[in-house]
Amino acid sequence: MREIEGHYDGRSLRIGIAMATFNAVITEDLLAGALAALEECSVADVTVVRLPGALELPLAARKLIAAGMDGVVAIGAVVEGETDHYVHVARETMGGLQRVTLETGVPVANAVLTVREFSHARDRSLPGKANKGYEAARAAVATVNAFRRLS
Repeated sequence: MREIEGHYDGRSLRIGIAMATFNAVITEDLLAGALAALEECSVADVTVVRLPGALELPLAARKLIAAGMDGVVAIGAVVEGETDHYVHVARETMGGLQRVTLETGVPVANAVLTVREFSHARDRSLPGKANKGYEAARAAVATVNAFRRLS
């Protein structure tokens, strides 16, 4: 039996981060978590692209991949409001990110929070290892390394 598991050594990796600036009080903290994780993994080549909202993230991920990134971290915060807008943005963003991953074969790690209450987003963006940006960045590094071992 052959077993493959990714590792967290990112010295040879180029990682892109696509970040929505809408709900910046949350997304800036998710970005800080992602950058901390990438620093811990010794990723020296990081590119951050800031965009207005979550719906722009799938195209940004595709552009980062076209620019040579080995993996991408998507960061956003979609908080439910009084209309159905939340449902549409969340669904289309998640589906778009998944399509980019499947169509390109490049991992797009998901740190797009889709929450019913702002406090839930706040809780998931606090500093530390439970920060969803931190978790997604580590997942991106490990997944890229695992896939490289398959080649």
